[in-house]
This record gives sequence, structure tokens and C-alpha cells, in this order.
Amino acid sequence: MGVVSAMLGSPFAVQLLATVVKILAIFALSLNIPPIMVWLERRIPALMQRRRGPNRVGLFGFRLWGLLQSLVDAIKLIFKEEVRPSGAPKGLFHLAPLFNVFPVFLILCAIPFGEPVTIYGHTVPLKVLELNVGFLFILAMTGLGIYGVILSGWASGSKFSLLGSLRASAQMISYEIPLGLSLIPLVLIFDSLDLSEIVAAQSNFWGWGVFVAPISFFIFLICMFAETNRTPFDLAEAESELVVGYHTEFGSSKFALFFLAEYVAMFGLSLLCSVLFFGGWHVPFMSKDYLLQVLSPNMVAAFGVVVLLIKASFFMFLYIWVRWTIPRFRYDQLMGLGWKLLIPVGIANVVVTAGILALGF
Repeated sequence: MGVVSAMLGSPFAVQLLATVVKILAIFALSLNIPPIMVWLERRIPALMQRRRGPNRVGLFGFRLWGLLQSLVDAIKLIFKEEVRPSGAPKGLFHLAPLFNVFPVFLILCAIPFGEPVTIYGHTVPLKVLELNVGFLFILAMTGLGIYGVILSGWASGSKFSLLGSLRASAQMISYEIPLGLSLIPLVLIFDSLDLSEIVAAQSNFWGWGVFVAPISFFIFLICMFAETNRTPFDLAEAESELVVGYHTEFGSSKFALFFLAEYVAMFGLSLLCSVLFFGGWHVPFMSKDYLLQVLSPNMVAAFGVVVLLIKASFFMFLYIWVRWTIPRFRYDQLMGLGWKLLIPVGIANVVVTAGILALGF
């Protein structure tokens, strides 16, 4: 007990233990996103199209709406035989999926999930990385993901995978520019690069980023789909041309890692969108002072985490909704939208926002 008391009395020990717990929590959350999303990607379109979807796999005779179908798929992928093309370099072939996974985990580490909590008299922030340049770090990590895409295609020893990686990387680079431009007006309006400070500035419902910078929100929303190669921007995985693009030759657990990277990236951008444009952990029309009258400060912080996850869940549902609503673009349409429309509109949005703020409005 003396050792435990000494640890709880040490700020370094408390922060170290809290960091380990936060990393494990993010890791556990990330691992559960793909199976849940795979199930939803089947069930929600089934409801839209008036068909059943997966509903058989259950437990002890209970079907559970097919919830365990994703678990069965995961087990199958883990134990499936792995095949490596004869012309693929062995080392890079094994490393390629990891280059796709690590950047998306680092994105989640930079997201503030809620207000700081107090543990044994020590203030612990609800994010792993304390950065005052939060979304610049996130943009850097999304850019780092491009290397994983290129490496995956090149290390496959297949011309179709290589073409898929080149197409995907060109798309991601093209849409990172308008993505960055969409965030500059928020920096000008909230006068900060720190994501926690940006959320704090959105305590008033009408001060949310979606209201003060609506054009930035729409540009960011479009770029979310393009950066994650989701429909209607899934040209990197066009079945009629490239099978599944840069990860065609990867199977078994490596294919599962690509799936994990895609869905965690979707979740990370959904969280970022909620933080930047929808008040983060703030509840609409409900002030923090009101919540503190009925809940303790730590309970208010936990409630804020739930609110943020609910907001992010809406955008995850939006990914599915759009996938089954809008057809895939042609590649020239995709690149034209980014370079001919979004970038000029993004630049104009920055100029107009700066002008309005300079005039004191």
C-alpha cells in the first residue's frame, strides 16, 4: 500500500499510468470499430434496400441480428493461409500494412475526447498527445499514410496493385490541399491551432464551426470521403479495373490490417470533424454550468466523451449512407472536383474570412 500511495502522490507516476490507460483504451476502441462497421455496412444497406442482410450467426441459438458475423469473419481472416507473390520483396511486403495502420492510430492519439479529469488531485487530459498544433499533426499523419499506400502497391509485385497505389496516392495528395485550406478559416476565427482550445471556443451552440465557417465544413466533408477512399471517391478500389487496388495481393491478417486502417481513419476524421465543426464534447443548448449542478466534474467530462462519440457515429453512418446513395465518379471528375473547384473555393474562403475578420465583424 505504501508503494501505491507513493505512486498516486507522484504527478509523473499518475500521468504515466493515465497515458498507458488512454493508449490501451484507444487501441481497444480502434480494434472494435472494423467489426461493428462491417456489420453496419451490411445491415443498414439491407434496410435501405428492403432485404435481410446477415442475421444468422449468433450464440447458443440466439441470432442476435447477425452481430457475431463480423467475429466469424475476423477469425477466418486471422487463420486463413497467407500467400505472397513470387516477385514481391519479402520484407517490404510484410511491413506495408503496418505503414498504413500506425499513422491512423497516431491521429486518434491527438484527438481531445473531453475535458480534463481530476484523479487523486492530479489533472489528467483526455488525450494522449498534448499538442498546441493539434490538427497540423493530424494533417502530417494523413500525409504519412500516403507512403504506406505507395509502398503497398510497389511491394506487391503486381502492376495492377502499383497502378492502384499511384491512383490512390494522387487522389490523397490532391485532396489534402483543400482539406488544409478548409481549416485555415477556423484558425483565423478561433485564433488557435490547439484542438482543445478550438472546442472550448465553441461552448455556445451558434458559435460552432459549422455555423461560423459553413463553407469550410462542406469542403472538409468532401475531403473526408476522398482521403479515406470511400464512395464516391473509391477510384483506388474500382472493382472493374483494379480489383481492390493497392492491396489486391494482400490476404489473411494483412488484409485485415488494411481494413482496420481504413475504418480507423474514417473514425479519426469523423472525430476531427466533430471537434472542429460541431462543438466537440459540448451538448447543444446545455451549458457546462448547468451540467455541473447535477453531475460531478469528472462525470461531466465522461458525459462529454459520450457526446463526442455520438457525433462521430453520425458521420460514420454518413459514410455508409453516401456509399449506397451516390455512384462512383470517373477519375477525371474526381481530380477536376479537387483542383478546379475545391481548391479555388478554399482559397476564396480563406481570403473572405480574413477580410471579414480584418474589418472587425
